[in-house]
Amino acid sequence: MTKVVNYISEAFEELKSNVTWPSWSEVQRLTIIVAVFSVVFALATWGVDEFFAKALAGFFNWIKA
Repeated sequence: MTKVVNYISEAFEELKSNVTWPSWSEVQRLTIIVAVFSVVFALATWGVDEFFAKALAGFFNWIKA
């Protein structure tokens, strides 16, 4: 159990002393970039899905006829 406690205390010490944390303005800027990219990627995925759904529906309608 002492190994676990030692590991956790060393991890916290590492986070406090050796990690370079970004500034608040940089965090806000990067959060907006990630949010915009997520929306764009979701719209692109939706567009490709709609395209393939219509293409497959057209293909199967063409086979039926």
